Amino acid sequence: ILHLPTLPKAPKVVFWLCWIYCAWCLRSVLLCLAGVGLHSGGVKYADSAGGFSYEDSGKLLSVTSNRFIHWSTSGDMVQFVEQSLDTNLLNNAVRLHIPNCLLLPGGVSIQETLNNVIILIVTSQAVHRLVLPHPTHMYRSDLVTELQMQSIFTDIGKLNLNEPAHSYVLPFVQGTPATAPSTSAAWISHQGEAVFTLASPSGGITVVTLPAHDQDGTVSILELKQSSMMQRLAGWMPTAIRGDQSISDLAISLAVHQLEDDTFIFALCQDHKLRMWSFKHQMCLLVTDMLDYMPAGRGEVKASPAQAHKLRLFFSSSTGLCLAIYLAVPKGSQFCVLQLVASENNRYSLDHISTQFTTQETLVDFVLTASDIWAVWLDNDNQTVVKYISFEHSTAGMWNQVFVQPSPEEEVHVGEDQDPREVYLDVLFSPLRFTASAIIKALQIYKRGTERYSDLSWEELKKEVTVTVENELQGSVTEYEFCQEDYRLLQVEFWSKFYACCLQYQDVLSTPLALHISPATAMVCVLKKGFVSFLLPCFAVDHLYLSSDEYLFSEEETPIAEDSNLSRDVLQLIQCLRMVSESLPEDMAYEMDKALEDLLSPEKVSEKVLEGLLANDNENVIQDILNKLQDISNPTVAINTLLRELDLEADAETESRPTGQSLRVRISLSQLYGSSVAASLICQAVCQTAMTRTLLCRDLLILQQLYLRIGDNVSGAQLLQLQQDLIPRCSSLLCSYHLLKQMSLTLSSSVPLDILNADLQHLSVLELSDSTIPTSSRSVLNPQTVVELFYQNVARKAIMSQIFSQQDVEGSQGMLHWPQMISSVLTLLCQFLWPSNPSFLFPECLMVNCQYAPLQEYARLVGPWCQVNVGSYRFVLGHCYLASGEGQKALQCFQEAAAEVDKEDFLMKLMGSDEEAVTATAPRLLYYNKVLRLLEDIGLPELVINLATLAISEAANDERSQAALWTRIFKHHLDLGHNSQAYEALTQNPDSSRQLDCLRQLVVVLCERAQLRDLVQFSFVDLHDEVVNIIESRARAVDLMTHNYYELLYAFHINRHNYRKAGTVMFEYGMRLGREVRTLRGLQKQVNCYLAALNCLRLVHPDYAWIVQPSSGAAYERPGTSPKRNYDGEFAANPVSQQIDILELKDLEKEYVLARSRLTLAQQDPPSAAIAGGASSQEMVALLVQTGLFDTALTLCQTFNLSLTPVFEGLTFKCIKLQYKGDQDQTEVWNWLAANQLPTVITTKESSATDEAWRLLAHYLENYPLQNAQYHRCVINKLLSHGVPVPDWLLNSYKEIDAASLLRLYLNYDQLESAAELVLEYVDALLGKGHQYFGIEVCSSDYCYNLNKYLIFLTTFHNK
Repeated sequence: ILHLPTLPKAPKVVFWLCWIYCAWCLRSVLLCLAGVGLHSGGVKYADSAGGFSYEDSGKLLSVTSNRFIHWSTSGDMVQFVEQSLDTNLLNNAVRLHIPNCLLLPGGVSIQETLNNVIILIVTSQAVHRLVLPHPTHMYRSDLVTELQMQSIFTDIGKLNLNEPAHSYVLPFVQGTPATAPSTSAAWISHQGEAVFTLASPSGGITVVTLPAHDQDGTVSILELKQSSMMQRLAGWMPTAIRGDQSISDLAISLAVHQLEDDTFIFALCQDHKLRMWSFKHQMCLLVTDMLDYMPAGRGEVKASPAQAHKLRLFFSSSTGLCLAIYLAVPKGSQFCVLQLVASENNRYSLDHISTQFTTQETLVDFVLTASDIWAVWLDNDNQTVVKYISFEHSTAGMWNQVFVQPSPEEEVHVGEDQDPREVYLDVLFSPLRFTASAIIKALQIYKRGTERYSDLSWEELKKEVTVTVENELQGSVTEYEFCQEDYRLLQVEFWSKFYACCLQYQDVLSTPLALHISPATAMVCVLKKGFVSFLLPCFAVDHLYLSSDEYLFSEEETPIAEDSNLSRDVLQLIQCLRMVSESLPEDMAYEMDKALEDLLSPEKVSEKVLEGLLANDNENVIQDILNKLQDISNPTVAINTLLRELDLEADAETESRPTGQSLRVRISLSQLYGSSVAASLICQAVCQTAMTRTLLCRDLLILQQLYLRIGDNVSGAQLLQLQQDLIPRCSSLLCSYHLLKQMSLTLSSSVPLDILNADLQHLSVLELSDSTIPTSSRSVLNPQTVVELFYQNVARKAIMSQIFSQQDVEGSQGMLHWPQMISSVLTLLCQFLWPSNPSFLFPECLMVNCQYAPLQEYARLVGPWCQVNVGSYRFVLGHCYLASGEGQKALQCFQEAAAEVDKEDFLMKLMGSDEEAVTATAPRLLYYNKVLRLLEDIGLPELVINLATLAISEAANDERSQAALWTRIFKHHLDLGHNSQAYEALTQNPDSSRQLDCLRQLVVVLCERAQLRDLVQFSFVDLHDEVVNIIESRARAVDLMTHNYYELLYAFHINRHNYRKAGTVMFEYGMRLGREVRTLRGLQKQVNCYLAALNCLRLVHPDYAWIVQPSSGAAYERPGTSPKRNYDGEFAANPVSQQIDILELKDLEKEYVLARSRLTLAQQDPPSAAIAGGASSQEMVALLVQTGLFDTALTLCQTFNLSLTPVFEGLTFKCIKLQYKGDQDQTEVWNWLAANQLPTVITTKESSATDEAWRLLAHYLENYPLQNAQYHRCVINKLLSHGVPVPDWLLNSYKEIDAASLLRLYLNYDQLESAAELVLEYVDALLGKGHQYFGIEVCSSDYCYNLNKYLIFLTTFHNK
């Protein structure tokens, strides 16, 4: 990665080189050409690579901003990848396979036109042209809002590459070494023609021209000769036959440039000469011997042909055309920079600008820019070396370093207390160590198979590696028992074997192939076999620490201080730090790092490390450091300056400011550096910076401890400053950078969708984010770190807003200079991540994205030493505990966070933005309310109760908040079944309306749970009437048969010895049952209710044994009921107050008897229950008589003082019916007979139902006499009316009572014969015969009386 710092003093820029691996989904395209001969195998070309940047890639408001294409070749295959740093491109990678056609060096060229991107390919036997749509042609508008875009390679499979417009087979090449070209170049002419230049193996340059892709034409083949003639070739004739060229003329490097109306072809040949050909004039215009620019040793070089010389061009309007020639000579390779100068008469010459000498590493590639030469080498250890030099201003010839990301360690240190498998897996799958491709290759070799693992995710690949190595280990075990140490050694052996395999393939993939520099953005890339490395600017303090002594040759190389003396001190201090780093053994470095991980004090650990260094200083390194420290005139100032540079808290403006940019600009900014490649790139730079500065702070801390220990060259005041200020600051910086490093290496965890949705729902309660989490479009083999997650989801938007807030993007055309832009982005991102800054966006982002494990680790690492956002860290840690189910720990964290609620931005944001609520309520209460809502949403009532109880102490003067909190406590106690605690919370509530609501809820819930004992036994001090009103309201509002509120109210009053109230309740209950529940069960309940009411009143003093009769209406006036309206919508008039009825004990007894009668009737005849429920006493008598319940009817009549006549008439009628019906099917008769209390059963003879009925009637007449024998009369009257003879027992009974009335009945029904007999019997009785049957006693004194009676009787008969 090319990383460019903004240095205040030095114009020189120092870079980091970091790699980005992308697991592209490659699509393969096969191109088989007819007429291509088989490859003989003698010709081989080295793998190559190259890049192309769009012309408008440096413009913010362009579709092609930060967009480029890179390619690599290997044999007969070429792979193209289109990359964008702003947008993720789809279908952006393709592999083109051309069998038997090897790709030539320089054989790929890409150029853009207005509508197309044209790719020119030169192979050993054919040339090709691919015409693809230009991105601006694919998207008609520059305003692109998609998060993903299609690449120009999307539809490459639709091209017919065999058509003449796309491919042409070279007729003069047969695929043999004698005819194969050595190098090539290609371009698009102003006329749209594709022009290919090929260097023949025996000298000369062949030019193949294809007509424009949208025009018809023929292919022309021309050969450029030294005779300056251009001859059309009919075929390829070896130059050995023609004899006009020599092998020394063979071009080993070609370059082409179009200047005005001509095209110049530059050829660097084996004879060390540079030749320039004019394509327009078909002649060689210039020949220059490059050995002339060598200071010495020309003879030795000239004797041997050139093999590794390279040629590069650069053109700009200010400098014109410049050439850079690399002369690879055994003892002193060099770069010559020349400028093409044109004179009159079409003559050209080359002016020498600069010669830069270089070391003997193997040059891979170099690029010439307007002021610099960039080059990439392979050193003797096969490691990549990248350097650059300014050929105009570098007087000393010193090449500038590019700090390369170190390769993975050859050996992995496994501690005695560590699991080898875990250690190796951590190293293998660390984001900065190995590419997925290297691990997959090693896995395939290790398994000795051909399985493909491209579809595996990063975690799945990790599992596959684990299973593979463990299976290999198990398969090698021949013994059944192992001691732990032997097994551990075996693990190390097999894991180290797999690790070595991964190292091998990582080295192969890391082989550099080419350099690419974007002219528009100055972005530098190193193209390697397996991935792309970018160069990022390196900050000044990192540059000082990483540079070797030969590059720090004066204090001018110390740009972090203005004063020269201070600069010299800082330089000396940096050199001492490097000496400390070099002298620090590996075990001590590991101990220091582990101490940071274990949250030990860095000061104490550094002091211990210093003691170890002093004890093992066999080479007097400490003495050398002390000698070096003597050269520092003011060490505390130098240390303070260095700490100030390291501290990212200083002047950190992390708040994004609103911009007034247009919609077009805002959309472009929303996409700027938004691709997964850019995110990985920037976050790797953060990691590299953190890793470097962690080591720097570690060494500085040890060095300061050395100052304290030795004390030389330091005054007492300076020692005090070291001890109280500088060392604590350095310790804090060390912890901060260690934290940044750990987070940069921590992978984000994938969250299942259901858990993600649930967590987002919980987080919505906090109102922290109003947007959903964006889905990542990165490949499954490109793991995402939590820093990348933060950058893409949160930080990038704020960073771009801050960078461009004061810029006129549209007026300045929005030019994007990569080193400056990425340096600003990196600085701001580090400030956002810096734990000591007020911004809390990073932990908040982790929490919103459900990254609880990394967030918990972050809070753990930052907790002991960071004094900023202390409460916020406790809050997010509490949320992590909630996610892991550790509720009590979470509650403790939430309580600790409350102390900082009015001091930290995040916690203030958590409370909400409602100003009225904020001013009316204490901040802590708002915070507690938000946390309580979170706990309620998650479903943790116990924690809600605990936290609400704590919050009440904060609301001592806020009754409103107290009421809300007590209501919460009551609710959750009630939900948990803590009835007593719920009641206590209810009584503590200061708000009467809330208290009443809670009371109502308590009553309802306990009734639904059938926990009535608790409800009845509560004292309800000062709430007695409210409880009664609530229960009464509920009782009158709900179904009587499914809820037992009346019974509850009855028990409530009984428990309090309020018997009159209890009786009133049960009486009302019975009344409603009779009116609303006219069923057998309802009648049973009604009887029980009336009986309970009677019992209650009997327990009261007789003077108070009365109740007020409840309202008989269907609706009861209840507290809180809404006003009623009529059909017109108007409020109904208030009902007229009714007269109050007082019911005494005897009234209740009557109601009880009536209810009991109804129940008896319903039990005897269930269908009659609905009718009996609302029947009056008179109606009930009729119903009872009809059913045959004469005993009950008699009791009812006596209770309500009713006549018994209907009972006797009904029984008489049933006897008549039985008299004439006979004894057939008399089951029903026996049933109603059994329901009555029959007289003594006669057992001397068999008795029929009819007989029993008559006996029952006789029994009633005997037991219910009347003075005038009215019931006898009504019975006889009923019998005579139906023409039924009156039974003798009834006649005898009635004659004795009232013979005259009997005579009248006979006469009324024309029973003259019976009447005459009655008269005669009566006369005889008067005369003394049978007088006892008529109740006559014969004696002289009564004679007149009897005679008088006779005369009356006779008169009656006569009248009849």
